[in-house]
Order: sequence, then C-alpha cells, then structure tokens
Amino acid sequence: MLIARDHSQLAAVVHRPAARVTLPVDFVHAALDRLEQVAVEVLPAWLPEVADGVRPDTSGLAAVRAAAAARSRRDRYPGSFLPDLAVFAVTARRPSGAQLPLRTRAAALARLVAGAFGRRRVVLLVEPAAGTGAVSAAGAAWLVQHGGPVTWLLGAGAVGLEAVPEFSVALPPVPRAASLAPPWAARDVPSAPGAVVGRPHPASDAEKRLEAALAAESWAVGRRWNQSYRSHDLATPIRLDLVWPDERCVVEIDGPEHCRPVHFEADRQRDVQLQLDGYAVLRFTNARVTHDVGAVVRQIGTFLRERRRDMAEGRQHGRR
Repeated sequence: MLIARDHSQLAAVVHRPAARVTLPVDFVHAALDRLEQVAVEVLPAWLPEVADGVRPDTSGLAAVRAAAAARSRRDRYPGSFLPDLAVFAVTARRPSGAQLPLRTRAAALARLVAGAFGRRRVVLLVEPAAGTGAVSAAGAAWLVQHGGPVTWLLGAGAVGLEAVPEFSVALPPVPRAASLAPPWAARDVPSAPGAVVGRPHPASDAEKRLEAALAAESWAVGRRWNQSYRSHDLATPIRLDLVWPDERCVVEIDGPEHCRPVHFEADRQRDVQLQLDGYAVLRFTNARVTHDVGAVVRQIGTFLRERRRDMAEGRQHGRR
C-alpha cells in the first residue's frame, strides 16, 4: 500500500499512554496536554530564535514573546497562543490571562507539532484504559471534528467500540536514529563505513565547533548529528544532538535554556530512558564546548575507546 509520496506527507506520530478518563472532555484535555508537552520539548524547532538560549530577565522574555508574536502573525496562529506557549516552554510558568477556546487550542497545537517535524499533520496514538473505550472514542471524534489531531485508539481497550472502524496493523521495524529528523538534519546515509551522518544545528556555534574538532580525530568515525531516536515503535521521537549508535554513546550539548525547570525535567526523563536502553549520555554545556573544546573531545574519546575495547572483549551494553 502506498502511504505517501514523500516524507513531508507522512504524519508526525505522538503517543499518549493509557489514562483513565470519565468524560469525553477529560480525554480532550489530556490529549491536548500531551501535544503541548511535545511542542515544549521540541522547542526551538518552531521558534529558532531561542536556539542559543534566553536570558532569564524581563528583556529576555520580552524578546521571546516578540519573536513568537512575529511567527504567529506570519503563520496566522490565534491570539496569544504562540507567545504564551513560548514563555511557558522557557519558564515553566503559564502566563495569566484568558485561555483559548478548546477547539482553537486543538487545531493550533496539531498544526504546530506537525510543522515542528516538517509534516503536514499529526496522529495521536492513545491506549484507552480498561472500560474507557467509549468515552475515549467520543473525545477522539470531537478532536477530529474540530481540526485537532487524527486520533487512533490502540490495544484491548479499543476493541469492539460501536461505530468505530477497527483495523489490525503489523508495524514494520523502525530504524533507530533515523525517522522524523528535522529537515535541516536530513541527509542520505552514506555507504562509506564510518562516514558522518547529519550535521550540526545551523544555529549552534557550539555544535559546529565540536564537529570541527572531531573531524580531526580518527577515533571519531561513526558519529551521527541530530538524528531522531525512539525507544520503541510507539514512543515519541526525541532528537539526539550527537550519537555513536554502534558504541551506544549519546552526546548532548546544552544551552542556558536547559537550566529551566521544564527543560531540566525533560532532559532527566530522556537520559533515564536512554540509559535503560543501554546508552551512555555525556552532557556538556555550550560554554564548555566553546571555551574548552579540547577537553570535551578528550573525554568523549576516552569513553569511546573504552567502550570499543569492551565490545572487542565481548562485553555488550544494552539492547541490540
């Protein structure tokens, strides 16, 4: 079956685990909260002006609101939706003021998340808790009718619902660190062993500086920049700044925004999942890379050489 003619026609897929809801409106609120969480996590994909960090003062936040307002006018997002979301993403505090109508928020979040991944639409995968299938189906129908995400109900809680089409789907294997990469990171995977895949973020001087230093090191072969990773087929994709997939080593370069509570918590969650999957996560700040790239490169090299020695001696790390 032909799914899409090109990658831009594929949907961005967001997974929401099982949750117990008693009313369709509860389902809608939970679905939109999940989309908002994804939108916050993928910043600066939809607001490149914050890629290099934001000063935690009044003028810094004013600049964020101004950039988001300009994007909002250009792309015709409703009211203060983008400025308020941008401030929330940076500070973890919701601006005061009237909330958007539910249907307006649903359509805006669906469009924003899809666009952040370079897609035209977003699909929300939901596992209804036992006994909540009918309520979930009513909430999903409301979302679709009002311009929100296409919603698929999965698992035993979605079986046998009246007036809901039912399909059995065999999921194909999804390559690690491949799908849903940002458009500027997309490159054909070269056939030459050890060749570099992807490239540093165009707005990150720290990533460019690190790549320039790594390019001079023979041990740095096999690296991949800004690739997407999923722990399993239904997990929400995350973007890895730099990864050596064979050695299961991830390097993250953090700007000042990663000190904000919402970013800090999201970083800890993804680090734990990566470690459960057998990856080591090495984190460095932009300032560290900028001012002492030699030390950063030495530390990465030390880890990779030790990991390769373990692999050569038959000591494996994580899942394969």
